[in-house]
Amino acid sequence: MGEVDPAFIQDPEHRPKLSATEVEGIPLIDLSLINSPHSVTDPRVFEGLVAEIGNACKDWGFFQVINHGVLLEKRQRIEAAARKFFALPLEEKRKIRRDEGNVLGYYDTEHTKNVRDWKEVFDFTVEEPTLVPASPDPEDTEETEWYNQWPEYPPELRNACEEYAREVENLALKLMGLIALGLGLPKDRFNSYFKNQTSFLRLNHYPPCPSPQLALGVGRHKDGGALTVLAQDDVGGLEVKRKTDGVWIRVKPTPNAFIINVGDVIQVWSNERYESVEHRAMVNSEKERFSIPYFLNPAHYTQVKPLEELINEQNPAKYKPYCWGKFITHRKLSNFKKLNTENIQISHFKISE
Repeated sequence: MGEVDPAFIQDPEHRPKLSATEVEGIPLIDLSLINSPHSVTDPRVFEGLVAEIGNACKDWGFFQVINHGVLLEKRQRIEAAARKFFALPLEEKRKIRRDEGNVLGYYDTEHTKNVRDWKEVFDFTVEEPTLVPASPDPEDTEETEWYNQWPEYPPELRNACEEYAREVENLALKLMGLIALGLGLPKDRFNSYFKNQTSFLRLNHYPPCPSPQLALGVGRHKDGGALTVLAQDDVGGLEVKRKTDGVWIRVKPTPNAFIINVGDVIQVWSNERYESVEHRAMVNSEKERFSIPYFLNPAHYTQVKPLEELINEQNPAKYKPYCWGKFITHRKLSNFKKLNTENIQISHFKISE
């Protein structure tokens, strides 16, 4: 992956603080109730489960799920294909390198501005083509389409990715139904937002890092979308910033579990009843690490704003509406060129009290 940027060593603001508390950490939630053959649709049956998820979203912004219904063979297949792809020579992987013209595909941080991140990545979208705004300019009404780039090898990668995406999408939408119930909303309240979704998956590979004290796999950040469903291997490395005291908590890998976190979109929809939380990925000096996040995102034309059912005179809207498509287009293009404005955040739409 190349040398660690010398400027990084001199930058105390971004230099990783490697201390993290080793505790059980984020809640572990059993979803067998909604995935067993004998599950029922009566919402009252789910009250305990709904409360568990609601409390996890409120207190942590993160939780793990087991007995989630995603077939283990689908996960194993995509993980095996990802390992084969990342083992290819660099020149082969770069044949499908993403750029400003095609934001999907492969990239490695050696040739990006994110020199502090020690990883390589392959992105693909769930719906192909995915319709998005042509530019982040509010005055520009043109649309464009995102298409996936697939490598020649391994030949099974595409099918493995597409099958896994369908499995994890189903889980994500089930979770959105439970989150809706936890907010006192109908179970299908969020469904319409994802009919023309802009969701995508990412295959992450973190090679062994010779100077792990000087780099991160991914620096601290919050996810901009609605919900993230993460599969990580047994090496681990994910750390979550605990809301109560700001301490970084290392998430211990649980076999065949998924790690779930709410994103900025849910923070706005819920008018901050649930908040997205900072997290980061650590690197390892001896072992490579793999992870697969699925980012559930709404349709590009979605106007993201606090839901009317959750605001009133005592709890007024905390955010102005913003266009999700313009938001994600701005985020994607900022990976390839310096824009005239800073990287967009939901704080830009926060209503001053």
